[in-house]
Amino acid sequence: MNLLSNLALAGGLAWASGIRLYATLFIAGLLGRLGYVTLPPGLEVLSHNWVLITAGVLMVGEFLADKIPMFDSVWDSIHTFIRIPVGTLLAWGVFKNSGVDEQVAAALLGGAIVTGTHLAKSGTRALINTSPEPFSNWGASAGEDISLLGILYLAWQHPLVLLILLALFIVLICWLLPKIVRGLRMIVTRLRKLQGIPNMP
Repeated sequence: MNLLSNLALAGGLAWASGIRLYATLFIAGLLGRLGYVTLPPGLEVLSHNWVLITAGVLMVGEFLADKIPMFDSVWDSIHTFIRIPVGTLLAWGVFKNSGVDEQVAAALLGGAIVTGTHLAKSGTRALINTSPEPFSNWGASAGEDISLLGILYLAWQHPLVLLILLALFIVLICWLLPKIVRGLRMIVTRLRKLQGIPNMP
């Protein structure tokens, strides 16, 4: 694989991991196992039996948890400590056989992408959960499922397109995250008022 393909794969896997970690692991491993794609040496472990079985079971759990309003936010909170390090490792794994400088750069890039994606996803879903109806939550979840498949397809089939979209996504995240943080602060303030708890200075 050339540098462009490796960058796209590292960025795509990190991006997808911030949305659906276990689905990313399972799909990448299964495609490699069936010979549809060639996994880099650092990611060949994804195609091993027990990794596929474990990722597949967790993928089903993740899919169901993401469809339940409020519980999806609990799931996202817990997976802050899982998605980010694993997404970073996936990006590093693409460059495992490269020089140390490329490995470190890939890990930093992957970590930044998966962190931004995870925070945007979990923050947006938390705001959506303030709505009493479940349809917006289900719509957002379905959109994430479709986005995941699109990201993985482009990462292997159209790496340049993936990198362009990823760059645009990073710009969007830089614009969106401050707004999500403000929205979450407003929700916390309202909850404190309802419970009669004074706001923190």
